[in-house]
Amino acid sequence: MVREAERKDIPQMMEIYNEVILNTTAVYNYDPHTLAMRTEWFETKQQQGFPVFVAEEGNVIVGFSSIGPFRAWQAYKYTVENSIYVKADCRGKGIGKLLLPPLIDAAKRLGLHAIVAGIDATNEVSIALHKQFGFVEVAHFKEVGYKFNRWLDLKFLELIV
Repeated sequence: MVREAERKDIPQMMEIYNEVILNTTAVYNYDPHTLAMRTEWFETKQQQGFPVFVAEEGNVIVGFSSIGPFRAWQAYKYTVENSIYVKADCRGKGIGKLLLPPLIDAAKRLGLHAIVAGIDATNEVSIALHKQFGFVEVAHFKEVGYKFNRWLDLKFLELIV
């Protein structure tokens, strides 16, 4: 079941996010987040009017997705960046396919114009998922991140909503 996230979901979303930080290149960060950091993130999304969705199976959060500002300058106010994270033992089960459509629908409802996805160039699964929903690759940045003792390329995909 996919639904809007609630405050009570923050600890489980944090667990998923921290596993992603520690074990993947889906987030170009090194340090796990604290509960206070994730709570602030969630509250900021709510204040900005941006949704956070969770995929839930038997009271367990198995993934979450969100949209938020692409860049801070005013002229970017109609463009957002999306994020989708799935629990490690649930990847490859189609959860991302459930979490992306509500983001697209929310962007349309909010009167937004474009969604940008920043994806590690080696994350072929996420790239394929986004392309399945109409995202198009618009940029490939070489060696802009460094994690796990190697340089990382970043791709930007875009969907005009």
